Amino acid sequence: MTTMAQESITGPRPREAGEADIRRHELAAFLRHRREHIAPEQVGLPRGRRRRTPGLRREEVAQLSAVGVTWYTWLEQARDIQVSVQVLDALARALLLDAGERGHLFQLAGAVDPTPATTCPSATPALRAVIEALEPMPACIQNSRYDILAYNRTYGLLLCDLDEIPPEDRNCIVLSYTNDEWRSSIVHLEETQRLMAARFRAAMAGHLAEPAWKMLLKRLRTESPEFRQAWDRHEVITHRTKRKEFLNRHVGRVLVDHTDLWLSPDVGPRVVTYVPADEESRLRLKKLHDIARARETDF
Repeated sequence: MTTMAQESITGPRPREAGEADIRRHELAAFLRHRREHIAPEQVGLPRGRRRRTPGLRREEVAQLSAVGVTWYTWLEQARDIQVSVQVLDALARALLLDAGERGHLFQLAGAVDPTPATTCPSATPALRAVIEALEPMPACIQNSRYDILAYNRTYGLLLCDLDEIPPEDRNCIVLSYTNDEWRSSIVHLEETQRLMAARFRAAMAGHLAEPAWKMLLKRLRTESPEFRQAWDRHEVITHRTKRKEFLNRHVGRVLVDHTDLWLSPDVGPRVVTYVPADEESRLRLKKLHDIARARETDF
């Protein structure tokens, strides 16, 4: 049986057998319900003339998720099998789950979702108000994995249109290596990429066993030869204040001083601010903020 990740069959644990059995049956019912309510056309599959199954077939979900048909069938039969976070992530994408449904899937499976959440304890309403009050200066809230947890309107248009980026892809290091618009906005791209890979390696030392970090590393190594090359240098650099230069498609060249405002004693969540380094940059950031406000009004 070929699967995206090797899954194993395990025996029930006496104390947890009752609860685990309930969870497996709830998970099986949830997957069947979602599968039966997705039209083939929604995932790019032809309907065909002989389709009798409402929604998708099991083998189609297995194919879209890159897991074995037999294994997925066992999952819908509530068999006692272990499910990796990688497979749960693939199933959530294949079944077009929204944020609430995705969270429900991981909860039923007894797993922690490795992707950045749409809400985060670090991005409190008060902190969101703070970064909004910093406008027209660009500001955002990031964690140590470079996930962008919240941002103000100026930051949202600084390197690309962040509102157009899916929440699971709003990660600075991913965008720096894979998003053409983001990359073209960074004047010293090669140096920036090298420093980010080195800082990511330094931060990852404390998270080596965590699925979210391992999945991000795997994604970067898979999608970017440039990242693989930078990662294999084994450079380690800690965070520091740095002057940055961007080429914004709306207002042109902007020079800023990057500062991290840490939200805990650890190298974890932080408020990232970009203060204009000269008068011309200040005026251009104000213009960018005006553009962002106008776009918001248009919608």
